[in-house]
Amino acid sequence: MIVVESNEMQNLERATARSGMSLATLMEQAGAAVAELAAKIITEKKIRKVAVLCGKGNNGGDGFVIARFLSLMTDVTVILANEYPATDLGKMNFNIIPDKVNIYSVYDNINETAETIENAEMIIDAIYGIGFKDVLDPGSVQVIDLANRNRNAVKIAVDTPSGIICNTGEIPGDCFHADYTVSFTALKPLHVLYPSIDYCGTVSVAKIGIPQELVDMCTYAMRTTDEYITKHPMHKKQKSAHKGTNGTLLSICGSYGMAGAAILSGGAALRSGVGILKSAVPESIYPIVANKLTEAVFLPMKESSDGLISIDNFDRLQSEILGKCSAVLIGCGLGTSSNMTELVSAIISTTTKPLVLDADGINSIVPNIDVLRQSMAPIILTPHPGEMARLVGTDIITVQKNRYHTAKNFASEYNVTVILKGANTIIAFPDGNAYVNMNGNNGMAKGGSGDLLAGMAASFLAQGMSADDAAIDAVYYHGLAGDECAKHLTPRTMLPSDMLEEMKHIF
Repeated sequence: MIVVESNEMQNLERATARSGMSLATLMEQAGAAVAELAAKIITEKKIRKVAVLCGKGNNGGDGFVIARFLSLMTDVTVILANEYPATDLGKMNFNIIPDKVNIYSVYDNINETAETIENAEMIIDAIYGIGFKDVLDPGSVQVIDLANRNRNAVKIAVDTPSGIICNTGEIPGDCFHADYTVSFTALKPLHVLYPSIDYCGTVSVAKIGIPQELVDMCTYAMRTTDEYITKHPMHKKQKSAHKGTNGTLLSICGSYGMAGAAILSGGAALRSGVGILKSAVPESIYPIVANKLTEAVFLPMKESSDGLISIDNFDRLQSEILGKCSAVLIGCGLGTSSNMTELVSAIISTTTKPLVLDADGINSIVPNIDVLRQSMAPIILTPHPGEMARLVGTDIITVQKNRYHTAKNFASEYNVTVILKGANTIIAFPDGNAYVNMNGNNGMAKGGSGDLLAGMAASFLAQGMSADDAAIDAVYYHGLAGDECAKHLTPRTMLPSDMLEEMKHIF
């Protein structure tokens, strides 16, 4: 599924009008799509009172259509949140609202407005749409505050919860808190980005009559990973496959006190199908890791005084990389120091084998970030927002406000693939394309989950996948493992080690 920014969505609507379908018809079908979802919920929950909050623009026009449809089955009241309709389409649909629908204005009928919203069993937000760019007007703030205080009502947003900026997901002030959001034609960035995703609830996409050929030709911001996985299923292994043909991964991970990171990433690599895992770990944690990863081949490494892999191991590691190794994983629990910066930079600048940089592998190159430009190998970086902030020299808040553009710009500038982790992980490629992952859950927000992801991505690289395929497949199946795990254990109780066990089944 594609994710389309507001200006391109408006272009699609204009192109549809030029092809012969009127904007009035699009509005009618948009209203009908939301009314269909609302009607289903009304029937299931036996809802008797619905309040439709309408703005003065075309989003309000959608609301008038919704009110007209729902008035056939229940008690409906329209609340004018700011002014009377100001667009031709809005006026047209306002004028044909049935007489049995009550209409109140927040400015003219504040008591009736407040009482209606407080007693509503369903509240539909049709105040602002994807064109919202500033802050809410006072009337809308008052209406939305009343709506959010009603904790018992089912809340549905039309295209976007009012108060959210479409293309960034930013919330300048107040916003409507939706249980459901019905997006028209395609997803918009606000439906997949932080912080807006917390206020969209369950998002669905309704087709309202825009021709599919126009949608296929439009300029999109991102695609979703599930669409890619459907079109590019994972290749089945040949019957004649053996451990040598299934790839060899060199994993340079772990430090004193961080053995778990090497165990989780190595376990995920093995579960994802790599033929041989060579695990380079500090000598001090070798017995711990070896006790858990019985299938791995181990390369115990000399340590520096702080328990990290020493730069003195470079020649040995380079020999392994130049040998039968088909991909490299660096960073899970690795630790940071000037010694580590030198070691990681040396490996990046000399290897031609594809590699994954995670955690302290990423932190280690922050002082020497231009080493990425020197690399002759495909590179996947798997930063969380804090690591991404260090890479670009900013703070976490700024990264989270601009997840899509931050990942996309960095990937293009440094010719790498970026997996920016978090709710709805962003995957950005050097060519400017980007994907967003829609599965996964908040039970995965625990230390160690990222180690699994890094191990999966590196395993897929070692098996011969391109960086693009490896990144998308790793993120998608990582999220799937989390979702399947949550079904059995609940998000609160599940652990990354449980997800590792779930990987036995997801492929």
